[in-house]
Amino acid sequence: MKITQLTVYPVKSLQGIDVTQSEIHAHGLAWDRRWMLVDSHQRFVTQRQLPALATVSVTLTPDSLVLSHPAVEPISISLEEPQGNLRLVSVWGDHCKALPESEVVSEWLEAALGEQAKGISLVRFATTFTRAVEEDFLAGGEAHTYFADGYPFLITTTGSLDALNQALVETGHTPVPMNRFRPNIVVECDDAWEEDRWATLAAEGYQLTLRKPCQRCKITTVDQQTGTIPTQAEPLKTLLALNTQPHLKGAHFGQNATLTAGEGSVIRVGDAVFVTPREA
Repeated sequence: MKITQLTVYPVKSLQGIDVTQSEIHAHGLAWDRRWMLVDSHQRFVTQRQLPALATVSVTLTPDSLVLSHPAVEPISISLEEPQGNLRLVSVWGDHCKALPESEVVSEWLEAALGEQAKGISLVRFATTFTRAVEEDFLAGGEAHTYFADGYPFLITTTGSLDALNQALVETGHTPVPMNRFRPNIVVECDDAWEEDRWATLAAEGYQLTLRKPCQRCKITTVDQQTGTIPTQAEPLKTLLALNTQPHLKGAHFGQNATLTAGEGSVIRVGDAVFVTPREA
């Protein structure tokens, strides 16, 4: 098996960047979920509330984060940390320390997305702060992440996407691309749902431990280029019917993971990967 795709999402819920390689850290791939959008109450804002966020593309230059949208000129944000007072922002049940970016970014977002983006601002994770991953699935260990939903890595496989798309086609629906699931690491694997039986995924220089099936939300229904919802409730409805995790509620696709060896190593598309099976 090998890695066929690596994707970094510098700003939570904006478009991702496909990369051929990345440094791999305990908190995730380099620059992953370093920024997040928040409302006037400092609560995180995602495509769950604002599907149009999917229309904002993101690039990284050696010195800038660049946001682009068809309605406006691109905006560049320095990679140097902004000066100013720390804010306390919330993502799910966690309160994190963050640095606010310029109000100019807020104005740009409103110009790009319209009234629905009014009051939204961009914040950067303060790396002096540590956001712990829930302990329940860490087998006594510990891990941390930035603004990801809960874990630093999401791993999916081509075999599982093929199985889901076959089920969608059989019920008269359109297949969906992998970007609907916003993974960090995609593994080429012929067998559907095989990742649910892996304990670890390793290559030369690093090892990831798969911790918890990823329960999916309505972001999977959002077209990641247009910000529209082509088919209500799909692919969630089909995932529910497939019941890949019979002992858990909800629809699941992919596995949340943490780094257990290889801090600072480089992960590459094309890396041959080896797995150890989960104990029955």
